[in-house]
Amino acid sequence: MHDYINAKDTELWDVVLDGPYIPTREEYNETDKKKIEKNYKPKKILVCGIGSDEYNKISACETTKEIWDCLKTSHEGTTQVKESKVYMFTTQYENFCIKEGETIHEINSRFTSITNELRWLGEPISPSKQVQKILKVLPKSWESKMNAITEEKDLKVLTMDELIGNLQTVTTLKSSR
Repeated sequence: MHDYINAKDTELWDVVLDGPYIPTREEYNETDKKKIEKNYKPKKILVCGIGSDEYNKISACETTKEIWDCLKTSHEGTTQVKESKVYMFTTQYENFCIKEGETIHEINSRFTSITNELRWLGEPISPSKQVQKILKVLPKSWESKMNAITEEKDLKVLTMDELIGNLQTVTTLKSSR
């Protein structure tokens, strides 16, 4: 929603976060009228962008800020719930290991789910740390490929996509032998 509303008009996001513009004088000038219009646009975008279940949660909200706060709490939970989720996903990240018989695709999907959750919760993990984490959890049978990657590539700029691509190439070569 953040990106969608900002793409429409960056001032609309201010209305979402700060609440509506309310003119202080009785007669509105043209600037006041435009600002008042901007009070309604993000509300319309939010309401049109949600389903009927979500609408029932926010139908009593009067301002865009109230709607946003309600949706945010509904999806992220309270601060305490958010902190609990951050702790849970951080623990999953720290304890991440490869399961017996897991494919590179499955490893990547599971790992990406954890790192995406942390990013959405405001706790992103840098791409280089993600690459290093995957390299650390590779089984001993991957040691030669891991050494080749660390020697050939600059781990500070190696992306997860490149790493996963390299690992999938090795898997394909091993299975074709």
